[in-house]
Order: sequence, then structure tokens, then C-alpha cells
Amino acid sequence: MSQSHPGGALEVRFGHHELLVRRRYEALSIANDILIALWFIVGSVMFFWESWTTAGTWCFLAGSVELLIRPMIRLARLVHIQRARAAVSDSTRGARESAQDF
Repeated sequence: MSQSHPGGALEVRFGHHELLVRRRYEALSIANDILIALWFIVGSVMFFWESWTTAGTWCFLAGSVELLIRPMIRLARLVHIQRARAAVSDSTRGARESAQDF
């Protein structure tokens, strides 16, 4: 979203749609991270009782699937933003991905 120019000047470009898309995907990513933590915490607690071990194993599997979903969310965001950029003028196309994106 920012671009460095010779002399250290920094140019920042924000598109309303891009900001909205980034916020939504960031919220989705945060919700996914919370679910990952919950699956693993619940699964760990279930391992304290032998009768709950199988259910705990399923919680660990669900958490592992959530870990796979995490990069898929990032990829979907990237594709969505690139498609949105392709649809706007050349002035917005110069924006770049931030290294600090979630």
C-alpha cells in the first residue's frame, strides 16, 4: 500500500474497496486464529480424562484443519485485492502488498 521513491519520500495510496477487503479478511483471519486456539485448548483439557481422549483427538484434528484454512484465507485475500486492483485506474495499481499484512 506504500511505495518508496528516490530521496526517501513515501507515497501511500488507499482505495476504499481495498481497505474494506483487507479489514474483512483480517477479521476472518483473527476469528480463525481464535478457533484454532479454542480447538487445541479444548482438546488438551479433554486429554485429562481417558473417556474424553477420542473427542480430544477430534478437536486436535479440527484445529489442524483450521491451520490449513489460515493460508487459504490469505491467498483468497491476495487474489481478491489483485482482481480489485485490475479493475481500477493505473494510479491505484502502483500500490504494493505490505510485508506486515497479517
